[in-house]
Amino acid sequence: MKTRVIQDVPELGRDDASSLDGRGATSPPRSTEKEPNMGAVAVPAPIAVDAPFTGPVVSAEDLTRRYGDGDTAVDALRGVSLDVTKGALTAVMGPSGSGKSTLMHILAGLDQPTGGTVTLAGTAITGLNDNALTKLRRRHIGFIFQFFNLLPMLNAEENIVLPLMIAGEKPDKAWVDELIKSIGLDSRRSHRPSELSGGQQQRVAIGRALVSRPTIMFADEPTGNLDSKTSDEILALMRNSVDGYGQTTVMVTHDARAAAIADRILFLADGVIVRDLGRSDAREVIGVMEELAR
Repeated sequence: MKTRVIQDVPELGRDDASSLDGRGATSPPRSTEKEPNMGAVAVPAPIAVDAPFTGPVVSAEDLTRRYGDGDTAVDALRGVSLDVTKGALTAVMGPSGSGKSTLMHILAGLDQPTGGTVTLAGTAITGLNDNALTKLRRRHIGFIFQFFNLLPMLNAEENIVLPLMIAGEKPDKAWVDELIKSIGLDSRRSHRPSELSGGQQQRVAIGRALVSRPTIMFADEPTGNLDSKTSDEILALMRNSVDGYGQTTVMVTHDARAAAIADRILFLADGVIVRDLGRSDAREVIGVMEELAR
């Protein structure tokens, strides 16, 4: 089955900086410190460094992904096609095993499809070698993980600028200062992950994803490890990054409240896109998920 999905809303690795594999990751400690209200935080406009890119930020055609062989083979994706245009937040939802994480990993160049093609920022990434993919991810992709994946020996500011340092680029101090203020961490920039709450660690992860001014930001269950209050604050920050300067974002989530902040919601089941909604409230999202679960 092949489903063609065209996104009609308006622009925002495993790269060395944001694909930390979790061996140095930190889990959120208990904290009684009051989190700042992120709903009132505005994200600063980035400085343009390249000529404007036109066309879909990401385009996928007839993606398939099979794991294993023979009788034990599992088809995680079974012919998925979609275009993601600039400046919108797209949520991807679906039951466990529906293929949503596989889809995101392939779109981000973290996994290769069994069949089909992916074009990111005008470059066909399917079949690129590891070196070329790394360079592309550094240039175009920011990634937010559920478990933060911060380096415990670095403070908040050092974790945020890590992608630039690995790429051999000198951080723009004015931009870094403005970004840290925008994510509500100006007073915590010298603290290490173990000295930060879960919400503060996730803000560091968001800052790390944004510091290189990516063409697109991918978020993998960004609120899945946070309490409801902190989740709302992180979602407000992500929404502000889209509204403030058009940060294109693709977010995989199981949380109906998280999906409700998106401009578009794609529902996957058994490796295909089965529903495509525009802006919807949490009740509508839950209704679709219940329908798919039957």
